[in-house]
Amino acid sequence: MSDNFNTIAGWTLFGGIVALGLSSLSGHYFLADKHERPETMGYAIAGVEAAGGATAAAAVEPIENRLAKADAAKGEAVFAKCKACHTIDQGGANGIGPNLWAVNGDGIGLGRGGYAFSDSLKGKGGKWDFASLDQWLTNPKAYADGTKMSFAGLTSPEDRANVILYLNSKGSNLPLPAPVAASAAAAPAAGAAATPAVAMVGDAASGEKVFAKCKSCHSIDQGGANGIGPNLYAIAGDAIGEGRGGFAFSDALKAHKGNWDAATLDQWLAGPAAFAAGTKMTFAGLTDAKQRADVIAYLNSKGGKLTLGAAPAAAGAAK
Repeated sequence: MSDNFNTIAGWTLFGGIVALGLSSLSGHYFLADKHERPETMGYAIAGVEAAGGATAAAAVEPIENRLAKADAAKGEAVFAKCKACHTIDQGGANGIGPNLWAVNGDGIGLGRGGYAFSDSLKGKGGKWDFASLDQWLTNPKAYADGTKMSFAGLTSPEDRANVILYLNSKGSNLPLPAPVAASAAAAPAAGAAATPAVAMVGDAASGEKVFAKCKSCHSIDQGGANGIGPNLYAIAGDAIGEGRGGFAFSDALKAHKGNWDAATLDQWLAGPAAFAAGTKMTFAGLTDAKQRADVIAYLNSKGGKLTLGAAPAAAGAAK
């Protein structure tokens, strides 16, 4: 009995020594030349932003110009990654996300067969035009903080234009906007006539409604915190690319110098990327000169220092 016990104990001990040796050997094999922690952990996943920051800033053509060169077939290929959550054919059922047939031009956060949109998206108001779709596809959470949309966004401006053109082909068929001339948002030459928006008298109340699409990135009340973009209280008349509670402006914007007067605000709102190539601002701009004038009036009403034109007399007041 004693001999059997010793034999079993010996083989057990031997097995443990062999297992320990193999573990050590395999560890040395797999860690050979890898004693330091890798500089980059894991693998990048296409279409998903790195944690803790947006993709590198780059000059982005206005959506009007990208749409003129876009390809709906390429957009359909990109849209394949959306099919896990969305249907797009007429009569398709809602899934994790709503059916997207004829979404271009439709109300934001409305309809779609009674789909339960988030309050943050329902609160945006307005319609899905080409500019708002471009913002949404860039970064849904930045566009509507609190959205149920978990997709990080499309970092490629061309991919976004292709997808928007594809969406437009599925039941919307809205006319495409005219491309913006490269010089449209350039600084005017000395003595040049004022830009259309500067020549107009803006309405602050209308501007506040247009500004609703900016609230995903900017606060505007006094003491408001910086977000993706800086707080804009008293921005009208303030220095370009400076202050704002230490907001990290792009070098392209800081290089402009000067102050945000009505003319520079109009140029910026017409096309941020054209005004400062390299800006972090992803918004394509406001093509409507009256909307720009209204937004400038609203910005100026929030602590601004500019003297804008007087409001026009009511119809029939002048005799």
